[in-house]
Amino acid sequence: MDTPRWQDADFTGLKAFVFNCTLKRSPETSNTQGLIDVSTAIMEKHGVEVEVLRAVDHDIATGVYPDMTEHGWESDEWPEIWKRVEASDIIVIAGPIWLGDNSSVTKQVIERLYAMSGMHNDKGQYIYYGKVGGAIITGNEDGIKHCASNILYSLQHLGCTVPPNADAGWIGEAGPGPSYLDEGSGGPENEFTQRNTTFMTWNLMHLAWLLKEQGGFPAGGNERTKWDQGANFDHPNPEYR
Repeated sequence: MDTPRWQDADFTGLKAFVFNCTLKRSPETSNTQGLIDVSTAIMEKHGVEVEVLRAVDHDIATGVYPDMTEHGWESDEWPEIWKRVEASDIIVIAGPIWLGDNSSVTKQVIERLYAMSGMHNDKGQYIYYGKVGGAIITGNEDGIKHCASNILYSLQHLGCTVPPNADAGWIGEAGPGPSYLDEGSGGPENEFTQRNTTFMTWNLMHLAWLLKEQGGFPAGGNERTKWDQGANFDHPNPEYR
């Protein structure tokens, strides 16, 4: 019997960049990192080069411009971080739920990703075309789907492609309680979380590989540079563009 595709799948050449948007600075334990580790272990086993960045440990300025030192901030690590994000095929935003919503760090990261959305790739498409996006959520209060939908909407709006089942998460019982990595929480053993995290990871790798194999997201009717030059791409009323 042939070995199943998933057992010998080799995604060498793919790069993944994972933002851990915990509010806790290192070396404090991050429950979000605990769930990130499950996903990245699968990626690395199959050849994906992974970088995880705990955003709160870095001097990332607040704003929606590529380099906030040009807008009143004394320092900003984002331009250097962006170089690694730009080189990645997979972008995962992971973070906790607070007051039923994404963390402030998650929002800041999305804003800085948005700051680069005016850039174009070598096809004249938006810079995120050809990249795939996913979301990981942790917490001990309701809101996984709300938080994930906000992240995934933001990533696709920027130009990322979102595969099926591209979100995973874990929450404990309603109200104050144990976090994912706390002893006895049940988080690491939760079958629903295990399944969703695994499916998300594989779907990210599969889609990123498909896009990379064909040289990115297909061009045609989606090139911003050509639109700016006057192409109407069969819009029925080009004079009202």
